[in-house]
Amino acid sequence: MKNILVSDVIKICNGKLVLGDEKEELRFFTNSTNKLENGDTYVGFVGEHNDGNLFYEAAIEKGAKACILQRTSVETKIDVEKIKQKYPNAIIILVEDTIKAIQQLATYKRSLYDIPVIGITGSVGKTSTKDIIASVMSKKYNVLKTMGNYNSQTGLPLTVLRLEDHNAMVVEMGMSELGEISNLTKIAKPTVAVITNVGTAHIGKLGSRENILKAKMEILDGLQKDGILVINNDNDMLHKWYEEYKKSDNKEFKVLTFGMENKSDIMPRDIILSENGSTYKIDLDGKTYNVNVAVGGNHFVLNSLCAIAIGRIFDIEMKDVLEGVANFELTKSRMQVEKNKSGITVINDSYNANYDSMKAALEYLGKINANKKIAVLGDMLELGEYSENLHEKVGEEVKKNNIDILITVGEMSKYIANKAIECGFEKNNLYECVNNQEAIETIERVAKKGDAVLLKASNGLNFQEIFKNICEK
Repeated sequence: MKNILVSDVIKICNGKLVLGDEKEELRFFTNSTNKLENGDTYVGFVGEHNDGNLFYEAAIEKGAKACILQRTSVETKIDVEKIKQKYPNAIIILVEDTIKAIQQLATYKRSLYDIPVIGITGSVGKTSTKDIIASVMSKKYNVLKTMGNYNSQTGLPLTVLRLEDHNAMVVEMGMSELGEISNLTKIAKPTVAVITNVGTAHIGKLGSRENILKAKMEILDGLQKDGILVINNDNDMLHKWYEEYKKSDNKEFKVLTFGMENKSDIMPRDIILSENGSTYKIDLDGKTYNVNVAVGGNHFVLNSLCAIAIGRIFDIEMKDVLEGVANFELTKSRMQVEKNKSGITVINDSYNANYDSMKAALEYLGKINANKKIAVLGDMLELGEYSENLHEKVGEEVKKNNIDILITVGEMSKYIANKAIECGFEKNNLYECVNNQEAIETIERVAKKGDAVLLKASNGLNFQEIFKNICEK
């Protein structure tokens, strides 16, 4: 175990010790007073609506061992003598920028560990791919993985700072602009980089899929020497990039491919899809293996192929790889399938949404066995000038996948509805709702025992509210 000392924070972050002993060790870091546990180090971030630095006293009251705070937010407001008398063992450190500080500390922490690190990025599927890879890696290693979707400029550093007696790490890296993944990968320094796909997420900010590809490729900026890049060779942008890379003279790293359509290093055959999972065969090293995937849908077959590729890189026995694939658990709100008391199957994929993930979810709904297939779809955010067109493309997928009932929520979802009707969807089976409550009431009227309901929208629409309500019925 390699912990950070208070003196390390002062040195690395050019910090100022206001209270406490610089010889003390700091083990766990958090930016949430709600999730803070006794002995944690609280880090204050300036948010869009609140300044977390101002909650330092609440953090100490809840048992924070130390607080790392932004100087400009609190330096003139801290009553040092009051805190010292009330909490004699409290530690308070002031830094210029808490986000930069937490990144510097995570970079230092990572430098203390010579372990396998798998870094994952992509427009869709980062979290589910992380879950299945971590399940496979855990058959051989004590794995630290990104909790939830802690893949941001603050989330990834907080994950890295949780390293203790782990001997492998699986982290996801998200972005909305160029340069962000470059920064994250230089912190995590992956030994293996994974790109799940290049789609349309954040195209409103980045302007083109070519720029999205460029942003995803930034993961190579921190890839360790002799590192390996693992890519989805079925994705059109990644396939094109790979074909050009094979022709180049400057091959700095090895590339391992997986796919179902384009010829790849890891490929399945005899795929059987069902609503509860998938099976397929895979031929490796002269042997044939039967693979069972715990979650249905083509995209989870691809995720499992990626996990098998990772298992081979780290010489994990095939029986253990297969077990990891068969028994992995998804992070909540991602293809979470439950049956409520009324006998309705509810598919909760409501954490986030872009065209690619909407398409995959509708394909999954279209293939499952249900009396009626009901899609509850909300707005996809951060698409900028492409928003109308991409919502219309979702409408085409509604008709293409033979969805029986369409319920929409949100301003932009009208384009989903209009395009679905234009493509031949039955207008009497369309319900356009102004808010989640209206959607809940509509579902209660139209959904019956034996039906399947898909919930899919960007996180900002809070479809989790709909999920909780209909699962209680």
